[in-house]
Formats: sequence, C-alpha cells, structure tokens
Amino acid sequence: MLGGMNESALGQPDPPDRPGLLGALRAATIGARAARALVHELARRPGPKTALLVGVGPDSPVLTAAIDALLPEDSLAVVATDPPAMRTHIAAQGSWVRDRVQVLAATTAADPADVVVIAEPLTGEADAARETLTELAKLVTAGGVLTAATVALPGLAVGAAAELDRHAALYGVGSDLVLWNAPPVRIHRLRWAAADPGAAERLTATDRPSSVPLTRELHIDSNGVAAAGITLGLAALAKLARPRSRLWLLPAAATLPIAAFFRDPQRDLPDDDGSLVIAASDGKVLSVEHVSDDRFSPDGATVDYLRIAVFLSVLDVHVNRAPVAGQVVDYQLEDGGYAPAMNAEAEHNVAAYTVLDTGPRGRVVVAQRTGLLARRIVQRAPVGAQLARGERFGLIRFGSRTDVYLPAEGVEPLVAPDDRVLGGTTPIARFRR
Repeated sequence: MLGGMNESALGQPDPPDRPGLLGALRAATIGARAARALVHELARRPGPKTALLVGVGPDSPVLTAAIDALLPEDSLAVVATDPPAMRTHIAAQGSWVRDRVQVLAATTAADPADVVVIAEPLTGEADAARETLTELAKLVTAGGVLTAATVALPGLAVGAAAELDRHAALYGVGSDLVLWNAPPVRIHRLRWAAADPGAAERLTATDRPSSVPLTRELHIDSNGVAAAGITLGLAALAKLARPRSRLWLLPAAATLPIAAFFRDPQRDLPDDDGSLVIAASDGKVLSVEHVSDDRFSPDGATVDYLRIAVFLSVLDVHVNRAPVAGQVVDYQLEDGGYAPAMNAEAEHNVAAYTVLDTGPRGRVVVAQRTGLLARRIVQRAPVGAQLARGERFGLIRFGSRTDVYLPAEGVEPLVAPDDRVLGGTTPIARFRR
C-alpha cells in the first residue's frame, strides 16, 4: 500500500508521527476499473514513451493495466513496495515484459518520465499529499502527466482530497470519478508544463474509464449511474414509508429510461488521412452557415467561421465528442435563456464554449447549448487538456444543441440541414489541403 510506503517508495523515511508519506487509509484499494483509469494517459499515448509507476506490488491491478498498455518501443519503471518480490514477478512474465520493465527501490533512482502514476489513493493529511506531489512532479518530463487518485467518499482522506483538488484546479488536465471501486475514487491528471498542441493528433480516443460497461459496445456514463441510483433510492424509501402503496413504482419505472438517456455507445472513427471533422454529437443538423465572431481568437480579432449546428432530442445520445484533435486553450460560459433548442432563440441560451487549438489548422470551437429541458452542461476537459479526435469530453442533460465552429477559409461542409449525424462517426466537414 502507498499508505505505508516510506523509504522504499520515495527514498526518504517518514516522520515517526505520520503513518506513511502518502497517508494511512488501508481500506482504500484500486480495483481493475480504477486501475484502467489511472493508466488512461499511458494507454492513449502512442510510442515511444516512458512511464513511472510508484508504490505498487506484484499483484496490483495498476501494474497489470500499465503492462497491458505498453507498446514495443515503450519503457516502464516500477518503484515497488517490495522490490525483491517485484523483480521475481517481472522475471516470470517473459522476455517481452522483462525487456521493458525496470524495478526500482526508490524514486531517487528514477529518471523523468512522460507518464507518472501513483498506484494507490492519496490519503492522510494535506501536507503529506503536497509533499508527495511536489516530489513526484520533478520526475515528470516537460508536457508529461502525473496521475493520482483519492478516496471520493465524504469524511475520508479529507486533507489529501482537498490538496489533490487544489492541484487539479491549478494543473489539472482531466479527471474521472470511478464509482465502481471499493471505495469510490476520484482520479486527477496533472500537467505542470505546457504540451505541444500538435501532439493531440497522435493520441488515441479511448473509452472513458469511469463509465460503466453494459456490453462491449455500450456503456452508461457515470452521470447515468448516479441518476439511476437516486431513482432506485427514492423507490426504496417510498416502499419503506408506505409498504402497501404502489407509489414506489413511479421512481422505479423511471430508472431504466434515465439510465438509457446516459448511454454511451462505442463509435468507430472514419478511415481517412485526418482531414475529416466528425460530428460532436448525435442529432439532426439544424443549420450550416457562415458567422463572424471575436470571442475565440487569442487577440480578440473577428474570425469567419463555418458553424454547423446539431439539435439533440431526448432520444439522442447526449455524450459530446471532440470533432478534431486539439488542445483545450479556452473555456467560456455564457449566461442566457432556455428556449427550445431547435428554435432560433436558442442562439441566446446558456452555453459552454470549448476552444481547441489544432495547430496549423487554427482554432475549432464546440458550443454546448442548453434547451427547454436541458439545464445542466457537463464539460470534463479543462484548459490544457489534449483531446483526440472523437474523444468524449462532456454531455448535456436532456434536449439540447451542439454547434461546431470551424475556420471558414480552411474547410468545406459535408452535411446539410435535416441530415442525421452520429457523434464520433459522421463526417460533417473536411479540412482543405
């Protein structure tokens, strides 16, 4: 456990009054689903890359997930809680693993890596968590990412959770809430130095680890899991309060359609040379038009955009995906009304604008607009995050509209009003060479 890891992990002993540099909540463990979330950044990056895994034992699901994510040109350094046992374990994995995995006794022997992963949740006091993050930040290469988790239950790991949240507010480039873990954990990815925006072109759009898979092709977003849990809880309370009444059937019956609204199907990108812009959401194309806007350019200059607006009914998949690969360089919230999303008045609805820097192709903007029923926009890609094309980055709850703004001079539209599109699959425009 990282909670008891001291000199063997970071190369320095713990003070006698503190149970481990990373805290002491022994009950906090990482399961297979949370392990995949911890190595998410490793899995989506192409090789060659370097990785550092800190505070891990031979039977850790995080170690298994990290090895599974390795490509032939990758290398992984492991700071083990029990180095001799880890060396024996790695030696038994065969030459492919032995050639790519190095076992270390302390982080003082580690070289900086592109991806650094803390294998167990940060627990204990804020000072200990801050010390750990500060020490490991020195081992992250420029543009690299450190991934850390903390317990996501009220009253547990309060100090460490607050410190990790503080770091995420300053340096966060993505997070996941993994409910399917004992206990649930929140995972943050941190970057201290700016990354090359062009690197997003090489990333792979992976499944969001915190969603719950029903089948290989269909997941339920964690928002849907929480919403379904609330309706089932209400049904149970109604049954307890009035055992002879059938009132409990109302919230129970709502569970399935609510969960279905948050469905997150697997989608395959079209085969192309990277010039296609894909739909950011499911729905019907409302308009394809040229607009001028000065809100998204770095110097405030007015830019001509091709804007493609898509209306989402309550029956559509509401998960939003990046239409292009890029780095989030700005995020703007705009107040407004809640007009029906298919009406022209929806132009002035509450909206969130995610601005992506695509490098030489300029800036692309995705607008998530509320509708008559939609009152909540979820956006999970903070400034600094890099998104692969087709990568999930948020959702809008219930009927809504998604607009994609593209530099007008560099693209040609491939859809027209009334066309149906599928997010992450349907090409809506093409960049000119």
